[in-house]
Amino acid sequence: MSELTIKRRVVIPVRAGDVMAEFISFDGDESGKEHIAIFCEGKEGSVPSNAPLVRLHSECLTGDVFGSGRCDCGEQLDEAIDRIHEEGGYILYLRQEGRGIGLYAKLDAYALQDQGYDTYQANEMLHLPQDDRDFGVAANMLKALGVHKLRVLTNNPDKAHQLSDNGIEVVEVIPTKVHVNKHNRGYLITKAKRKQHTINLDDF
Repeated sequence: MSELTIKRRVVIPVRAGDVMAEFISFDGDESGKEHIAIFCEGKEGSVPSNAPLVRLHSECLTGDVFGSGRCDCGEQLDEAIDRIHEEGGYILYLRQEGRGIGLYAKLDAYALQDQGYDTYQANEMLHLPQDDRDFGVAANMLKALGVHKLRVLTNNPDKAHQLSDNGIEVVEVIPTKVHVNKHNRGYLITKAKRKQHTINLDDF
């Protein structure tokens, strides 16, 4: 994978101006997917850390933009914005829709899930990988930002493993909250059982 360099930094007020975030683009990614880093320095009085909090968030148009109840992506992104605005750190927004299979294929998989198949079975029936995301690009983004040690905000152990395999020291894995509703309960159970996501639905 090619080495990335920072292309541009632009400060954008988000959350109706309540959060000032620096959006960072990169040169050198041959995939052309336009991944982006979003930095918040934290509120006044937050303790600077040599291991910042980082959220690797894969794009989810249906959840992030339209608030789909079929996943927990939008809620996880909102949580990450709140936590990183509070203490400082990065969100790496990765253009890997549908666990890397793309938006149209994700909708095809949803149609199969409506017939009773789980999310991983649906991908297999479409002759697609269960999870085609590459978090090596996130490691390269972090290196370009000068971040070599971090705390990662995730329920997915594969993210921490891929970061470590690509030379980033993960000093702590911090689970997100459980964002469960009547539409995504089965999806969350499947992630926990089949991919060992740290999701405990016992209290819900």
